[in-house]
Amino acid sequence: MTTTLPAPAPATDVPTGHPAPGHDLLRLATAGSVDDGKSTLVGRLLYDTKSVLTDQLDAVERVSRDRGLEAADLALLTDGLRAEREQGITIDVAYRYFSTATRSYVLADTPGHVQYTRNMVTGASTAELALILVDARHGVVEQTRRHLAVTGLLGVRHVALAVNKMDLVGWDEATFAAIVDEFSRLADRFGIADVVAVPVSALLGDNIVQRSLHTPWYAGRTLLEHLEAVPVGTNPALEPLRLPVQYVVRPRTAAHPDYRGYAGRLSSGVVRPGDEVVVLPSGRRTTVAGIDRAGATGEIEALDVAFAPQSVVLRLTDDIDISRGDLVAAAESPGLLTRALTGTVAVLAERVLRPRDRLLLRVGTRTVRAMVEDIVDQLDIETMQQQPAPDGLGLNAIGRVRLRLAEDVAVDDYRVLRRTGAFLLIDEADGSTLAAGMAEGPDRSAGEGI
Repeated sequence: MTTTLPAPAPATDVPTGHPAPGHDLLRLATAGSVDDGKSTLVGRLLYDTKSVLTDQLDAVERVSRDRGLEAADLALLTDGLRAEREQGITIDVAYRYFSTATRSYVLADTPGHVQYTRNMVTGASTAELALILVDARHGVVEQTRRHLAVTGLLGVRHVALAVNKMDLVGWDEATFAAIVDEFSRLADRFGIADVVAVPVSALLGDNIVQRSLHTPWYAGRTLLEHLEAVPVGTNPALEPLRLPVQYVVRPRTAAHPDYRGYAGRLSSGVVRPGDEVVVLPSGRRTTVAGIDRAGATGEIEALDVAFAPQSVVLRLTDDIDISRGDLVAAAESPGLLTRALTGTVAVLAERVLRPRDRLLLRVGTRTVRAMVEDIVDQLDIETMQQQPAPDGLGLNAIGRVRLRLAEDVAVDDYRVLRRTGAFLLIDEADGSTLAAGMAEGPDRSAGEGI
């Protein structure tokens, strides 16, 4: 499903895909093997951009002195959990927020240990850029391949490769070039086209914010310069409308006795009053009568246009039975309804995912009962090849599954529409998340319900 909305007439209130200077927001996730220096790099980035509060720095310096270190261990700025500080490793996703003069950042610092790969899936699921570290002494290792696989499967558009600890290999250009070549070939196999590599020393700060005198052979940007320049966002006018309904608004007040609206966050596309839409799974077609949102003082503010990722309330011309979990979509490109879909999943729980397992599937705001009909295959991280279907998928495994659903669900191809192509598999007994999935696209044969 690659149908897109035609670009609307130029309008100052519709973004072009590149938000206004000074208000850019880049979501990025870091990943790397254990001891690659990832936390130190993130700490250096925060420190050199003056994004560290005085009391935070004082605490880091105090702990560093207690450990007998001469200088502040900047890794402690991101290793916030007590267990992490004591072990010197990262075991959870640590979110950090910082800004420069031109851009704001949400950084998810994800774990390096193989048993915490599932946390990288969490951290990278909303990222536009993955910052992957490689130790210059060790080069590309198995965990690097795993992180590239997750990055590619999640559809992260940009990858920055930081070849760290270059000072420990004498700033050797040939070592850097060999790592970049191997990394780029692997990235290409996972469909990642945009890879930018930077030789750095996180400990010394070379090529993080300030250009290094040790790499006269490197003519590219520093890491921060690249983060400042990488394009963010997409043009919502080039994607079909999708609004997962979160809540039906019926205030029943004297001022609004007959008001009925459908609230949600636009996951893609642009919508205007007068646009024809279809409500799924019912398939009923109607027209947008108005678009509202809460004003600064709480009053209802009418809009002439709304676009992803705004949160709005849609009013429709027809009285249709709509509830949470329904999807308002572009009439000319509604996607497909299905009771059977195939997708790639990353297992996030200890429970092994097996054929015939009954669970819940959540897409957007809709949750339905589902069954694992079949495990198609599993990705071998070492060989980068799809292996024959195993008996089950265990923790951190990545594989393709075929699901049978109890009800019709609208699911897009993840490669086309990331938000409405993503799904979760949930344990129906305790509500825990078992796996995160990326749909290949709905199966046109609806099949039988469970």
